[in-house]
Amino acid sequence: MLSINAASPVIFGCSGPTLTLEERVFFEKNQPLGFILFQRNIENKIQLKALIEDLKSTASHPNVPILIDQEGGRVVRLKSPEWFEAPSSAILAEGNLETAKKKVYECYARMAQDLVEVGITVDCAPVLDLRVKGADPIMGDRTFSSNPEIVAELGKVAIQALLEGGITPIMKHIPGHGAATCDSHEEVPVISLSLKQLLPHFEPFKANHHCPAAMTAHIIYSAIDRFHTATQSSIIIKEVIRREIGFHGFLISDDLGMKALSGSFSLRAQTSLKAGCDAVLHCSGKMDEMIDVMKGVAPFSIILKEKAG
Repeated sequence: MLSINAASPVIFGCSGPTLTLEERVFFEKNQPLGFILFQRNIENKIQLKALIEDLKSTASHPNVPILIDQEGGRVVRLKSPEWFEAPSSAILAEGNLETAKKKVYECYARMAQDLVEVGITVDCAPVLDLRVKGADPIMGDRTFSSNPEIVAELGKVAIQALLEGGITPIMKHIPGHGAATCDSHEEVPVISLSLKQLLPHFEPFKANHHCPAAMTAHIIYSAIDRFHTATQSSIIIKEVIRREIGFHGFLISDDLGMKALSGSFSLRAQTSLKAGCDAVLHCSGKMDEMIDVMKGVAPFSIILKEKAG
């Protein structure tokens, strides 16, 4: 479950397979909304369950979300042979639509079982970006199709399977990462398509606007806002994500550590939250960065605590 409450509107990672004393003290003091796990945090089921319980024990608020990127294909944190590794979205989409739907449901249902078993509650999936010829390969086979109708249909099935399996899905990367010609981990992509040309990229998200959560794209859509990535654009969040797409669920930023964003971590966090993100995501587990992130998050934490009170 993801919801706005009295916790600080930030999701943090941690540095390793066990919680350090410094991390425990920091998390207890700053009360992040939840946590995200990566390969560096995972050794086996017993260890992972213990880490998750330890992370949750630092929070004074209930229903602490524990996130992971378990898409299948290239992007999996829980790996075989201990866990089920689903094929990529592109492989799942092969064949006719009904066959693909069945494969998607079965794979996402199995992933949900694995997540629930260890105490993970949120999957940063499915990817609803379109596959675009000539785009940066960072997306590639992580996408279902170049056809927005197919992506919408298969995304709907993936969301359903996760929800029915007890996992909150986060569709990404809203309002559409597919046409980016560079990797937002390394630099800021600028998509210069017209608003009309962007509409097909919005469609899979629009068709799944009921999804409880979505993750923003660190991309500049120059036809809408020439100066800010979607994550930090109040215009894109209000006019495109909330109004045009009709998504009114929980909106979380992509990782603040990606090079598509600039400035200090406090500024990145503050700008993203001010633009309209409900929470920001910081993944590296590096303490100096997390301390700086909290400088930007803190004013919003006070607002939420006042609302909750």
